[in-house]
Amino acid sequence: MKVCEIFASVQGEGLDIGLPTVFVRSVGCNLRCGWCDTKYAYEGGAEWSLDALETRIATYKIRRVCLTGGEPLLQKDAPELVSRLLKAGYEVSVETNGSLPVGSLVALDLAGKLRVSLDVKCPSSKMQGKMHLQNLSALRGRDQVKFVVRDLKDYAHARAVLKDHPTKAAVVFQPVWGLSGARIAEAVLRDGLDARVLVQLHKVLWGARTRGR
Repeated sequence: MKVCEIFASVQGEGLDIGLPTVFVRSVGCNLRCGWCDTKYAYEGGAEWSLDALETRIATYKIRRVCLTGGEPLLQKDAPELVSRLLKAGYEVSVETNGSLPVGSLVALDLAGKLRVSLDVKCPSSKMQGKMHLQNLSALRGRDQVKFVVRDLKDYAHARAVLKDHPTKAAVVFQPVWGLSGARIAEAVLRDGLDARVLVQLHKVLWGARTRGR
């Protein structure tokens, strides 16, 4: 598996925000979002065997692992790594960009320890046409669907997606760092949406340009 970095931090996004987590960031992405903050993961990195990854993860003594990217589902070994970690008793989350089917990933979760964190891209990303929107019906109550929103146009797009593609997953609106957070929160309140509005905690704690956080 090609890996950009492995590090321990607190989860900065979504339902597990603030929880100690080991992050495995894979290399490569099939999208090019306009506001991407992990462009350094597009290429480079190093090949790791799954055995070596498991050994490295165990050194942190944290029982929660997040597989992120880039786009981790582009890695052919990603499902096997997830399966191994689940069998070892870890709580696992997979952050995926929404362009690839996740049904087979969800099927790996036999013990309720996997969370799929699915992005749905909005117009400001320029990638909204690449989404596999059938994914929303595959998600469960323990999963989450995340919309990174830059402005109210993005917010309106997210609302339309949720109307046309109902999901059991928790909904997270994440304002683009430094932009429109209050307006998005006010829109959610105005419209009575059952959704969370969350900033990126790791950027609050360590700043916007810190790798390995």
